[in-house]
Amino acid sequence: MSSRAAWRLESFGFSQVFDYTAGKLDWLANGFPRAGKRAALPRAADVVRLDIPQCRLTDRLEDVREKVQAAGQNACVVVNDAGIVLGFLGREALKGIPVASVAGAMDPGPTTIRPHMMLTEVPKYLHKQAMDRILVTTAEGRFVGILYRQDAEQILDEEKSRQLYKPRVALSD
Repeated sequence: MSSRAAWRLESFGFSQVFDYTAGKLDWLANGFPRAGKRAALPRAADVVRLDIPQCRLTDRLEDVREKVQAAGQNACVVVNDAGIVLGFLGREALKGIPVASVAGAMDPGPTTIRPHMMLTEVPKYLHKQAMDRILVTTAEGRFVGILYRQDAEQILDEEKSRQLYKPRVALSD
């Protein structure tokens, strides 16, 4: 069971719904320091934006809509008090009945990726899913940020340019 699903069950009053065993991927998924040959390669966590508003299950759509507009955004990530992603409110969901709660309007299963995902894989994945952005979460489902395909492509293009235009080392006489 995913950690996000477990947290959602907790919001319904259930407890102790998953067993967790940590490992190397979990270390990377939580954005902890990397070492080794591929440590310097850009990952999803290196490109996330933190400027997307967050809201709670019990918030009213009207209040969330105002918060989202004030932030200059068109979406909101639904999180609990521990920062675990429970859902996503996109542009269309925000147009719902103003007094309705977020819980009834949100997408309860937004697609996410982990912070350690190689950045080279992100644009391909988003293109395949017909998405222009994706939420980045830890293995426990804690919100890290939002990653836009455009940002990933820009960073990859810059990396490629740096590789193509490396200064040549002059041999001394």
